[in-house]
Amino acid sequence: MAHSASLPTTRDDFDSLWWNRQTLFSPPMRNNDHSRRPHRRLYYLSHRGALSEPSRSRMKRIFDAGCASLALLFFAPLFGTIALAIKLTSPGPVFFTQYRYGYRNQRFRIYKFRTMHTHLSDRLGVKQTVAGDPRVTFVGKILRQTSLDELPQLINVILGDMSLVGPRPHVPGMQAASTLYENLVPYYFQRHTIRPGITGLAQVSGYRGSTVDADAAISRVDYDLEYIERWSLWLDIKIIWWTVRRELLFGRGE
Repeated sequence: MAHSASLPTTRDDFDSLWWNRQTLFSPPMRNNDHSRRPHRRLYYLSHRGALSEPSRSRMKRIFDAGCASLALLFFAPLFGTIALAIKLTSPGPVFFTQYRYGYRNQRFRIYKFRTMHTHLSDRLGVKQTVAGDPRVTFVGKILRQTSLDELPQLINVILGDMSLVGPRPHVPGMQAASTLYENLVPYYFQRHTIRPGITGLAQVSGYRGSTVDADAAISRVDYDLEYIERWSLWLDIKIIWWTVRRELLFGRGE
């Protein structure tokens, strides 16, 4: 059962979360009586100059908008086929929309192909999908396995809400290891210094899906921050290629 949480509702609340974020060099955290140190050495994000911050890179934005526009044109027939399959196999809308954390904690509406039965879906997104989840439709299972349910997020990229590559956008109040993600990871909000992405370094490194395991959930944020520290256009291109190869071609999505 999902835990209730008090979420920020005003711009001031979001600004408070942003400006009060914690240092990356936090003391070892203790989960289930086992101390844990970060997997990799991370630096303050402020060590990167403003010109090199991914979300302020004009080249990254041009790359995102151009590639997303071309991809939408290329996948237009597939969009139509998927939309028809969803409508014919289960009642409800083609798209699933939900508010997620974006750049600097600002909320935006994300678009995905609907993969669950409408009357069973979790609009808040707090209850995560598990293996054999009865909420997932037959078509939805195929879309999740191939990550094709994420294709409508190309629209978010064109609108400027997202990037092709970046930390995956989470719902406010997302749970990790039965607690709020920001409680588990003191530097959690650092990952919002850039636009969220359709795919990211954490995902191609095997950290996606359930956040029940504390160590895996923490490592996912570590990878997000490592991406921000190491960002380059060439790294984005490699992550996109890894995503296509691992998930779309081999069906390793979840």
